[in-house]
Amino acid sequence: MVGRVVAIGGSWGGGAALGRVLASLPGDLGAPVVVALHRYPGASRLAEQLGRHGPLAVADAEDKQELWPGCVLLAPPDYHLLVEGGMCVLSIDEPVRYSRPSIDVLFESVADAYRSRAVGVLLTGASEDGSAGLARIQARGGLTIAQDPASAECPIMPRAAIEAGAVGRVLGLEEIGEALVSACATEDVGVEEGAR
Repeated sequence: MVGRVVAIGGSWGGGAALGRVLASLPGDLGAPVVVALHRYPGASRLAEQLGRHGPLAVADAEDKQELWPGCVLLAPPDYHLLVEGGMCVLSIDEPVRYSRPSIDVLFESVADAYRSRAVGVLLTGASEDGSAGLARIQARGGLTIAQDPASAECPIMPRAAIEAGAVGRVLGLEEIGEALVSACATEDVGVEEGAR
């Protein structure tokens, strides 16, 4: 099992925002990145497009695919993505908050599997998906980050998580990349073990 996992979610404008975050990450990032973006079933070239933004390899996740540091794995269109036992699990369970993939489903699975080694990042979006998942990451002692709503193409998603008290840090897109590099270089990313 890898040391830490970064989970990123977004909706409206999330592809462009994620591209900017990926552009600020190095090729030797010390953690895998798993992503749930609300996307249409026909959006099959997203991984290819995102892969042009930086040195990290980007691909749609496959069921039972192992996680490794420096990979970026996207929830395929119309599948939930979960992380269990150091690998991806794809699900066609019912949509959550009208979405499949669901950001909450991804974040909650990462929180349960990695606890204080989980990092959750919520980007721009037009729903409240992700708030409950970030809250679980926070409750397990992980690091929670939301894009500054002022910089978001649609501020509803990050603002909902902030108002729910589920966000530890509110950052601009370039600052998110810096925070992820710093978090992935440290032994523990969340709160002190005794503070949970």
